[in-house]
Amino acid sequence: METQTSPKDEVAEVAELELEAVIGFNVYSCSQADIILWHYKKRELIARLSLHKGKIEALAFSPNDLYLVSLGGPDDGSVVVWSIAKGDAICGSPAAGPNVGNATTVIFSNRCDEMFVTAGNGTIRVWELDLPNRKIWPTECHTGQMKRIVMSISMANDDSFFYLGTTTGDILKMSPRTKLLADTGPAKDRFSLGVSAIRCLKMGGLLLGSGAGLLVFCKSPSYKPIKKIQLQGGITSITLRGEGHQFFVGTEESHIYRVNFTDFKETLITTCHFEAVEDIVFPFGTAELFATCAKKDIRVWHTLSNRELLRITVPNMTCRGIGFMRDGKSIISAWDDGKIRAFAPETGRLMYVINNAHRIGVTAIATTSDCKRVISGGGEGEVRVWQIGHQTQKLEEALKEHKSSVSCIRVKKSNEECVTASTDGTCIIWDLVRLRRNQMILANTLFQCVCYHPEEFQIITSGTDRKIAYWEVFDGSVIRELEGSLSGAVNGMDITVEGVHFVTGGNDHLVKVWDYNEGEVTHVGVGHSGNITRVRISPGNQYIVSVSADGAILRWKYPFPS
Repeated sequence: METQTSPKDEVAEVAELELEAVIGFNVYSCSQADIILWHYKKRELIARLSLHKGKIEALAFSPNDLYLVSLGGPDDGSVVVWSIAKGDAICGSPAAGPNVGNATTVIFSNRCDEMFVTAGNGTIRVWELDLPNRKIWPTECHTGQMKRIVMSISMANDDSFFYLGTTTGDILKMSPRTKLLADTGPAKDRFSLGVSAIRCLKMGGLLLGSGAGLLVFCKSPSYKPIKKIQLQGGITSITLRGEGHQFFVGTEESHIYRVNFTDFKETLITTCHFEAVEDIVFPFGTAELFATCAKKDIRVWHTLSNRELLRITVPNMTCRGIGFMRDGKSIISAWDDGKIRAFAPETGRLMYVINNAHRIGVTAIATTSDCKRVISGGGEGEVRVWQIGHQTQKLEEALKEHKSSVSCIRVKKSNEECVTASTDGTCIIWDLVRLRRNQMILANTLFQCVCYHPEEFQIITSGTDRKIAYWEVFDGSVIRELEGSLSGAVNGMDITVEGVHFVTGGNDHLVKVWDYNEGEVTHVGVGHSGNITRVRISPGNQYIVSVSADGAILRWKYPFPS
């Protein structure tokens, strides 16, 4: 039986990579769902609060920061009040009654540290904290015949009312004193895909965000939009600045907007991918920019500022791979609808499309340095060589040797040879002059990545068997095998132009820098929370950029002087 190790075990042996930047991040919880309390200014961990299982739905601080209340997920079903000063639980209780659904949202009173409200699927409760007896006492709120699933909640500044946004797109206004419904609306034109975020303004009125991305300012009792703007992606959060003269809005598509209340116009301040990032590539000879692809998007980023410079979107499609032509005049992309699309890198204009490039989607792509050819790999295992002219794109040859999806393609500097890796357990070295196979490499693995050594007499491969293998190009014989990972496939690999070091990343969530000749790890980067899909060293060896299935793009400082 294999022994599993944690990332910390591997990091203990080698130096850590210095993380420079993160573009987007998701965090996954494990069976023990911890709450981590941080000191904001010092960026230090104050306490780790462990009681909930599986998932934590929502958190809320009391107005004077004396207490923290937390809601457990469906498997937990409890509400817990914590002491901030002591860092431990005061009391807990089942969050909802026996015949209703789960509570999913919580809000504290704005005036009182001993009162908060929870709501969810058919449940709305006002809770009072009895500190001497270490108890919390719930009171059910009554909505009559009306049954609703609550998505969001907000408390008026004077605690006179609280407002609930529902999945049916209406708002419930309730009194925390009487626990009765005051009003509900709008009567017509409810908000599409539900009211997913709601905030009370000190000046009066409400800010609402819908699952369809509509941001609205309205007032009770009509709840008709007074001001509104359409944003990209369902709205997940609204955070006020000061009196609400300015506020920030987050969406499901990983956008953060800044909005001024007076003109009610949005400014996009931060964005990142919200799906698994499939590929990352630098233009030839420059580290200032790089491009990534995820689901329907290709995005070009400014490396130092982490700013998105360009977004190219093809709706309802998935981009599997990208490459820059060496002259920098086009971005070549591989899509799951079987098409190869080329875009202008400055404007995002579609330059040409190669239709029916592959039967089961285009899964990998590469370009030659003379900008005259594109080599593509498909889900059916074919490797196709395309001649690219000023006005024409012509199929030169279809090479049918692989039996399964092509996962990676690398071209020799002379453009006379390329190597393709496939999930059928083979890597094939192709002669691009005679358009035939030169050599085949076989292994008991699903190959995910392949690289030429810069001197091009060896290639290195890796895949699901977690082994990093060195191969002789001339006869396909294996020279050396290394243990690439102790827990999970190696999905991405890149090598420096000097061939002294190479970098890998995979399902163990670690970025590793290797000494090529010694075959040893010199540095490890810990930062990803999802499986790493691709990794690249920038031209000039300034940075390492890694991308992962959780939508994150991480930029690391290259650990050796360039």
